[in-house]
Amino acid sequence: MIRTELAYFFAALRFFTRLPVPGWVGHSAQQLNHAARYFPLIGVIVGTIGAGVTLAAALLWPMSLAILAGMAATLLATGAFHEDGLADSIDGFGGGWTREQVLAIMKDSRIGSYGAIGIALVLLAKYQALAVLPAPSFFAALVAGHAVSRFASTTLIFALDYARDDPRLPTPRPPPPGGGDGSSPPSGSGPVADPASGQPGGGVWSKSKPLATRMGHGELALAALFGLVPCLLLPAAQVAVALLFVGSVTPLAARYFAKRLGGYTGDCLGATQQLTELAFYLGLACACF
Repeated sequence: MIRTELAYFFAALRFFTRLPVPGWVGHSAQQLNHAARYFPLIGVIVGTIGAGVTLAAALLWPMSLAILAGMAATLLATGAFHEDGLADSIDGFGGGWTREQVLAIMKDSRIGSYGAIGIALVLLAKYQALAVLPAPSFFAALVAGHAVSRFASTTLIFALDYARDDPRLPTPRPPPPGGGDGSSPPSGSGPVADPASGQPGGGVWSKSKPLATRMGHGELALAALFGLVPCLLLPAAQVAVALLFVGSVTPLAARYFAKRLGGYTGDCLGATQQLTELAFYLGLACACF
């Protein structure tokens, strides 16, 4: 039992970060499904890394530079995994009119102008929101923000269907040159296999990733525990405002994904994580203003 749960935890750690895991941890779709309960706990780890690096950097440089160092540490720890999902989502929804077009653009490995601008704006907004927080709240905010935002994304797994599982949906064709959003094809690239199936991508420059597609009530409750307990590190009044912001963004994102795609994709989860993390920081900044 304990070994199984550890395997689920390490599966989540391997999937969402670049941190090392024991060699005995296997890999399967079933394991990843059960690992969803630990996604917010991974957020605690990533947030702690960011807070620790920021604290260490603050001993050498002004806080403005220390915050950048902490943000860079979280990007390195995760391989910008969620930021990539945000960029793909912005490119897809911005460049595609039909469901098929949106999904095809999301699978494209190239990042277009919409996605690049979106990432830049979100990172800048997170930096500005963190920079205005008082020192006692800042480090706890990083830990709680990463945890809460990952819990928010797991609620989509619980509430929505996985969009790419629809058998009625034809295999997305590769977008036209420029990716449908103004991007240009990379030099020396070629079609790759879909990691979820191991099958050739049919010419799509694919970034489709395997992910959890089902979640039960008990798993959601455990995810909520890991996602919300870190909020106890912050003043209750600040947390209330921050969770109000997160609670407003999450259902709006879920409704939009359901309307456009009939469900969610891995990129949608990444976008939700990024947007709700930003919403959490903006809520704290609003409460501290």
